[in-house]
Amino acid sequence: MNNKKIIVVGAGPAGIMASITAAEYSKDITIIEKNANIGQKLRITGGGRCNVTNNSSPDEIMKKVMTNSKFLYKSLHTYTSQQVIKLIEDQGCPLKVETENKVFPVSDKSSDIIEVFQNLLINRAVKIYYHCEMKDILVKENKVIGIKTKDNQDFTCDAIILATGGVSYQYTGSTGEALQICERLGHSIVPLKPSLISMVIKEKWLTELTGISLKDIVLKTKIENKSFSFNGDLLFTHYGISGPTVFELSAYLNKISLPKEGHRVFIDFLPKVPQEELKEILITSQKSNKQISSVLTDYLPKKLSVALLNDINIASDINLSQLNKKDRNRMIDTLKHFPITVEALRSVKDAIVTSGGINVKEVNPSTMESKLVKGLYFAGELLDVDALTGGYNLQIAFSTGYIAGVHSSK
Repeated sequence: MNNKKIIVVGAGPAGIMASITAAEYSKDITIIEKNANIGQKLRITGGGRCNVTNNSSPDEIMKKVMTNSKFLYKSLHTYTSQQVIKLIEDQGCPLKVETENKVFPVSDKSSDIIEVFQNLLINRAVKIYYHCEMKDILVKENKVIGIKTKDNQDFTCDAIILATGGVSYQYTGSTGEALQICERLGHSIVPLKPSLISMVIKEKWLTELTGISLKDIVLKTKIENKSFSFNGDLLFTHYGISGPTVFELSAYLNKISLPKEGHRVFIDFLPKVPQEELKEILITSQKSNKQISSVLTDYLPKKLSVALLNDINIASDINLSQLNKKDRNRMIDTLKHFPITVEALRSVKDAIVTSGGINVKEVNPSTMESKLVKGLYFAGELLDVDALTGGYNLQIAFSTGYIAGVHSSK
């Protein structure tokens, strides 16, 4: 153990991992945290259940990284999701693997994960200053020597790890102020954009469906002449659409400028029912003289079924036997290829993850140290890296935090 003084700014997942890792090498680790508790974002991830990581190989996780995946090669392969799982379970918190390799605590309580990290910080004698905000980074001869806080305290140190996040979920403390400080130190900042975000749609009548959620639908679209398909859950909201499938699509749409007329997306409400099979179901139902609404409610919520039929001017209370071939085909087309127009992505403040941040060309991927200022390290969402939903962004936070923790303290 050495006596290097390390200051970690931010007690989110990246900062926590950086701190407990650095504490394996140094006796003097201090966290500066503006909130009253650690792990504010951990409390809300996975709908409060804490999708703590993804139990996939580093190479598979890299495929889910949307921005600068090559930069993350070293960190994701050095500190893997399996190591995160072992760390947590060794502290007495059992985990489970769900669909798409998403990892959750067996209890489905994010508080259990936070308790694990709280205990690790205590056991490794990490000091934490709560309600304490960084005002500036102190540099001498191009090397960090400390930080100044907003209440005018000066903390001296040998290294600083910035783990302050992006600007999403600002009520958790992520406001982007650290990026401005880094910019003053010479770092270039890639403009911040929302990633994993809900969408505003043009068809305002669909707001009547607010609160209706659907499982296993498919969204299809073309982006720069390339076809994309996203499978999962969807939620209708008062402004448009949300849910895991929408978040995944948004990570691609935020890379382009949406046209003034909006971006066309098609919903397949019944992806498990091929078009020809759906046609046969409707023809068979016609022979039994069933009402249209009674047939569709076997597959979709009644309110949605009625709204979709109204949109193509077909009464929901007529019998299928009254439906001509043309209307039947229109109905099939609506169920399998329903068009919506994305007007905009919601504000970056509403995003699950921020795209943009510290330009990774100015950061050593093997150490997470700044190439411009000696002793300045970065971890997590502050960097211009982001991934799809499913525990991947937390793994990025843990992996980069680990690397920064090791190399800042050795």
